[in-house]
Amino acid sequence: MKEKLKFYVSRVKSGRLKEMRRQTVWIYQYARRYWGAMVFYTLLGFAGTGFGLFASWVSKNLVDIITGHNSGALVSTFCLMIGMNIGTLIVNQISEYVSAYISMKVDAEIKLDIFEKIMVTDWESLTNYHTGDLLTRWSSDASNISQGVLSFIPNLLIYSFRFVAAFVMVVYHDWTFALFAFMGMPVSLILSKTLMNRMVNNNQRSAAMGAKLSGFNQETFSNIQTIKAFSLIRLYVERLKQLQKEYITMRLDFRKMSIWTSLLLSTVGMAVSYACYGWGIYRVWSGVITYGTMTMFLSLSGTLTGTLNSLTSLVPTAISLTTSAGRLMDIVEMPREDYSLDDQAGEFMEKNRSQGISLAMDHIAYSYHNGNQVFEDASILANPHEIIALVGPSGEGKTTMLRLILALMQPKSGQAYLYGGKTDPGEAGRLPLTPSARRMFSYVPQGNTMFSGTIAENMRNVKPDATDEEIIECLKLACAWDFVEKLPDGINAMIKERGGGFSEGQAQRLSIARALLRKSPLLLLDEATSALDVATERRVLKNIMQDDYPRTCIVTTHRPTVLSACSRVYAIKNKKSTLLNQEEIDELVQSF
Repeated sequence: MKEKLKFYVSRVKSGRLKEMRRQTVWIYQYARRYWGAMVFYTLLGFAGTGFGLFASWVSKNLVDIITGHNSGALVSTFCLMIGMNIGTLIVNQISEYVSAYISMKVDAEIKLDIFEKIMVTDWESLTNYHTGDLLTRWSSDASNISQGVLSFIPNLLIYSFRFVAAFVMVVYHDWTFALFAFMGMPVSLILSKTLMNRMVNNNQRSAAMGAKLSGFNQETFSNIQTIKAFSLIRLYVERLKQLQKEYITMRLDFRKMSIWTSLLLSTVGMAVSYACYGWGIYRVWSGVITYGTMTMFLSLSGTLTGTLNSLTSLVPTAISLTTSAGRLMDIVEMPREDYSLDDQAGEFMEKNRSQGISLAMDHIAYSYHNGNQVFEDASILANPHEIIALVGPSGEGKTTMLRLILALMQPKSGQAYLYGGKTDPGEAGRLPLTPSARRMFSYVPQGNTMFSGTIAENMRNVKPDATDEEIIECLKLACAWDFVEKLPDGINAMIKERGGGFSEGQAQRLSIARALLRKSPLLLLDEATSALDVATERRVLKNIMQDDYPRTCIVTTHRPTVLSACSRVYAIKNKKSTLLNQEEIDELVQSF
């Protein structure tokens, strides 16, 4: 017997049930924050149940008074019944309002918490997920969790209380009716056990398909210009049609299962109700109970059956909750970025702001998670008032080097650190390159990185307290004031999504101006001048370095024409970084 017990326990702990238990524990971390709201919601449910059951008892007395021609108590009982119905109505309305308020509050707080966790998740791990999938998990799955946190446990308690209270009332007046209330229980339990695996699979398929659709829509609308340019409209319409067909087929399969389940439960419910009718009529004819008691029994029978079905319906709710929890856990349980040096980084920046900050990447090795090695021994050095260029063929690791500098990715070996001034003081005066060090960087990545809003709002994203004069000064340094001052609204001109309304070159100059406004000791430009003509490109770089601010600038470029403005040039190729001499730089310029 003991061995059998151990076997069943191990079965429960393994596989899907074990995973659901882990997901439930994860949901609990949110549920425990809102125990007060859940208690209040539960008490309202108990009050509503009490009003409803008391109304059934008053209805019984009213029927008995009418059939017994006892007109003396008719008016008072009728008024009491009206009062109970009004009370039930008020409690239900209050419950719905409070529930809506708490649900929205909990939903916002959980989404904010999960949003924050996603934002500090390891960048390379996040790139394994499509943006549309991340958005679906954050919005739909987080909302599912917030609704479940508030309602699942209270509903479990409310339905249980309602079932027990109704059952006690039935047993108190005539225990034989209780037998009919339990007639549908075996069917409900067997059905729940049979459908559990299918529910899990359907929920997982539905979530995955929703994420696929969301990802398709997000990617399509983001690249609508390319789709139009290549005349791919018909292709993408057909793709959406196919995705919709797959989604409809999947949902119809789920609906078929729901229909058969509902038909079976409804049939069982009808059978129980008719049995109660027949038994009630028999008991009345036998003189055992009154008409009022039979009316109450029929009402309570419906309550018992309905409550039992409601309890059963919590099973798919629980499955849906744990499925959503599992999808969110995939994201929030990925490695987190380390911000433990925030205080040290703040002190380091203030200490070295006046003299500038140098950057050193010393014998760095790095491989992507898929095993593809990018660097095996790469070193670069950049000092204040210098422009350092990284050149080389596409795909050799220039952008990856900038991501390593920003600590978006961590080197497998070697050292990456900052130090004040141009002289390395050694370990004691260094600051490791971790996410905490990003406050010292301004970054202009490839492509258009402007947000929708005004030019001034975009600028103030990096420095909320910037004055109009500071913004204009940075626009001048980036050679952007030439066109901004001609706009009717100047710095308050609107920028559309993804920089719409401006050319690529103009958007690049605005991005550079925004980076300069931050006044960071280190500036990273990743092909940030690729859309500019050579003369404007040189002017921008010259303005950056003539600025009195002790800035360290690192640029990646395919255009060697600007290399003459650089202090040092590193060639990124063959998994190494090679410092080029003047002869090699001249050769590179001539061969361009």
